[in-house]
Formats: sequence, C-alpha cells, structure tokens
Amino acid sequence: MRSKRQRLRLALGVLAACLGLQAGGASARNDEPPAEDPLSAIDWLSQSLHAPPAAGTGRGTPADEPPVDASGAMPVEVVTTPLDRPLLDSVGLLAPATSGLPADLWGPGPSDEIARAIATARISGLPVLRDLLIRLLLSEARAPADAGTDGGLLQVRIDKLLQLGALDQAAALVALARPLSPELFRRAFDIALLTGDEERACHEMLASPGLAPTLPARVFCLARGGNWDAAALTLQTARALGEVGPAQAALLERFLDPEADDEAQLLPPPVPVTPLDWKIHDGIGETLPTSMLPLAFAHADLDPAAGWKARIEAAERLTRAGVLAPNVLLGFYTEREAAASGGVWDRVAAFRAFDAALAARDPDAVARTLPSAWARMQEAELEVPFATLYGEALAAIPLSGEAARIAFRIGLLSPQYQDFARDHGPPDEVSGSEAAFLVALALGRPPQADPARGSLEQSIAAAFLTPVPSSAGGALREQGRIGEAILMAMDEIDEGAEGDLLRVTQGLSLLRELGFEDVARRAALELVLLERRG
Repeated sequence: MRSKRQRLRLALGVLAACLGLQAGGASARNDEPPAEDPLSAIDWLSQSLHAPPAAGTGRGTPADEPPVDASGAMPVEVVTTPLDRPLLDSVGLLAPATSGLPADLWGPGPSDEIARAIATARISGLPVLRDLLIRLLLSEARAPADAGTDGGLLQVRIDKLLQLGALDQAAALVALARPLSPELFRRAFDIALLTGDEERACHEMLASPGLAPTLPARVFCLARGGNWDAAALTLQTARALGEVGPAQAALLERFLDPEADDEAQLLPPPVPVTPLDWKIHDGIGETLPTSMLPLAFAHADLDPAAGWKARIEAAERLTRAGVLAPNVLLGFYTEREAAASGGVWDRVAAFRAFDAALAARDPDAVARTLPSAWARMQEAELEVPFATLYGEALAAIPLSGEAARIAFRIGLLSPQYQDFARDHGPPDEVSGSEAAFLVALALGRPPQADPARGSLEQSIAAAFLTPVPSSAGGALREQGRIGEAILMAMDEIDEGAEGDLLRVTQGLSLLRELGFEDVARRAALELVLLERRG
C-alpha cells in the first residue's frame, strides 16, 4: 500500500504532466489586476477566487475570455436569489424593542454612504462606545431604500464585527443570512477556523463546492477529510491556474506531507496572515503567536489546548475590546494559583486575592487587596470589566482611606452607576469639585466644572448645560439618518479626546439629542475616570 507521501508525489507528477500547457499560461493570468475588495474587506480575510465581474458576462469572467467548460475539474459557481427572499441588509439579532434603536435606523441614507460610515468608524477607547457600536451593528432595521438583494450592507456590518474581534456575534449574524452567498460563506469559514469549528465548515464547503472561498481552502478541507489525492490534485490545479503563490504552495505541501523533510526550516509567516494560514501553521506544529495578529485571532487561544497563560492573555484582549463577557475572564483568572510572577501572573494573583476577600465579606482583607487588584486592572485597561464584576458587591463593604477612594471610582464605572451615586455618593476621603462633578454627571444633573480642574471637564459640562451638536451631526439627525448620526457622535468624542475638546462637547451633545442620555453620561464618566486621551 502506498504511503501518504507516495500518493502525494504520484498525484502531483501525473497532474503536472496533464496541465503542463495550462501552467505555461498562468503568468498571463497573474498579470491581471486583482479583484477589487468591497469597502469593508479586511486584509486578513481569505481572498476571493474571482476577478471583478464584467458587463454582460457571468460573475468573474472577463468579457474577452471564453467561458470555462463546466465539465472541467473546477466547480462552477451558481448564485440565485429567490424573489420572495427578504432583504439581507435588514436582518439583525436585536429587535428595536431590545436594542433601543429605531426600526428606521438608517432613514433615507444612501447605502454607499452608510457602508462608508460603518467601515471607517473608529474603534473607541471608551468601553461604553464600543458597546454602542456593537449594538448598532447587530440591530434589526429596515434596509436602506436603495439596498439591493446581495446583502452589501450586512457584509460591511459583519466585517466591522470581525475587526472588533466579535466573532460569536458575527457568526450569529451570518447564520441569519442563509442560504449563504460565497462572500458570506468566506466570512463564516474564517470564523469557523478561529473558533475551532472547521469540521462543520469544511463539511458544508465540500457539500457545496461553489462556496469555497479559495482553492487553498478546498485543499485544506479535502486533506482534513482524509482525501489526500484530491487535495494534491487541487493544489496542483491551483498552481497551474496561478491561484496560489510559491509561499502558500510550500505551506500547503508541508501540510499535506509533514514528513517529507524532517530537517526543513520553519516556514516564514505570510503577510498578512489569514485564518487559513494560521490554522495550517498550527496543524504542522509551527503555531504563529496571536498576540501580534488582529484581535479576532485571539479567539483561537481560548481553546484549552492553548495553555492557561495564552488563554488568559487572549481573554484579556477580548474582554478589553468588549466582545467577551467579564465572567469568562473571571473564570480564567480563578482557575488555579498563579504559576509564576510578573506580568499576567501578577494580575492573576492580585485578582484572586481580592476575589477571595470580597467573597468572605471581610472589610480589612478587601481594603488590603483592592489597591493592588485595581492597579493591575488599570495596567491592562480592564477597569470597566472589573467594575462590572464587583461594583455592586463592593459598594456594600464599609471601607476607608485609599480603598474607599478606589471603590468610589469603581462604583461610577459600574452598570449601577446611578444607584451608586444616589445611595452612596462620595466617601469622606473623596471630596471637592471632582467628586461633586462626577456625582452630578451620574445623576443627570447639570454638572458645574471647576476651571481649575481642566478643560476636559468644562467641555463635558457644556454638553449637559448648553448642548450644541456639530452642524453635520445635527443635519443627519434632522434627516432621520439616526444610525449615521450615532456613528458620527462616537467619532467626534474619540477625536475630541485626542485634543480638540470642542468635538467632545459636540459628540456628547449629539448623543443626548438622539436620546442616548445613559450612553452620554457613561462616556463622560469614562473620559474622566479612565483618562483615555488618545
């Protein structure tokens, strides 16, 4: 019986001879301009197999090139759209009653302008604004009046979720769009690779070959299913057609036959690294660290096989981004005793000590452990998740000194900030103009800024005393283009925090006029307490 290596070499040799003439024409195909990605496309997604469609021809077929023979080795993509299918751009996970956003979120805005606003929206340093962005992306709303049936705006929303690292949320949105188009399957496939669900994705791809986002993806799935001969034939076909470069071909050959050269050097990582590249490198024992890759790759390290430290660091990144529940991070931190000291281990030790003290309702132990735990959370920019976990319980513990000052800030960063400000207020250790300003913000009273406290507080106060949105933001609101106005308000706040404080006033004013009073208050509190100044 032939070994896997022998079968691979035989298949490559046979197909190379059969495709010799076709391979000679591959360079001409490589000279064609690459397909133009959608506005929202991010560079680490698996690249599309098709060139841009030409007028009067099938998808991806240049006008001066004869159609491909459907009886050949490669599957022909067929796309159909039922006439009674609802517009994909309207689908969402959150109904208006749940999201707090209007059903006519986009109003009369043109689809291309809405897509551009979403694709270029800043990723805020303020947790409450990141949460609002995710809520907007997941909301069910009427599609723009000029929306087509291809789900272009849905695709932009999914890509923004992927940029945010919100893979679970993106996957749930994709699930509403079935039957999937090749472009949406391309995203579903990448999500599956990073969340360990590639078996299901490969089964779906192989059952419907036209969905394959790339030939390398088909090679991967064929090999993973044990069909080594077909995988080898497909790889050589991809080479002959110019659909795979030398570096990726070498990676796939190593994946198909990892024992071919036991002395081979490590392969250099591609630029950019796609989820498929990462998965194949992992499969051949050359795992690429995710810490320097886009945030979405951190999900791969949540797998128990990644090791405790890698899981903690991945959970920290994703929790900081607002796409992983704080309770998940708590579970990783408290899983066991810290294995060493320094870095992540110091955070684990400090977190565990405080968690145990609070669980015991021991005021002395809480006062002793809180300052260290809070300092470690500040280093990792995890203050709001920490406040979400502990703000309410901490408010019930009598504290004094430094612990009381920290607990006051934590209470105002928690989801119960209004109740905390009303029922507790600042302790004796926290007095003066800053405390009064923060309590007034939390309670929705017009805050009076102390000029000695700095211009940021004055800019925030102006939004609550004499709100004045920007002319552009006000115009969007007047036109009923609420979604775009929300995106503009968030961008203005972030831009303003970097120096132009008038933008802070305008962004907070616009949020309030749009009805997002709670978001405006929490954003103002986070600007002061977190000191996220660009």
